[in-house]
Amino acid sequence: MEPYPHPDPKKQFLDQLIFVIGALGPISTLPQIYTIFAHKNAAGVSAFSWFAYFLFSIVWVVYGVVHKEKAIIFTYSLWILMNGLVALGAIIY
Repeated sequence: MEPYPHPDPKKQFLDQLIFVIGALGPISTLPQIYTIFAHKNAAGVSAFSWFAYFLFSIVWVVYGVVHKEKAIIFTYSLWILMNGLVALGAIIY
């Protein structure tokens, strides 16, 4: 295991950047969530796929907790929320 934050400035930058990217990925799902809930229409959205993504994200969070990887825990916790909302919207509408 390497130290965190890493003493190498380039790796330290990457350590910080991954949290930004880890937030932007799930946030990019917000337009899909808005469309589903605002228009009450999930036509073309696969509830099965999004529920599967939701379950896979849970496994990633467990992995992150076991390995004490904060970036994985952070990112996939957000994905659980986003994937869960899309799956729920696809089921409801």
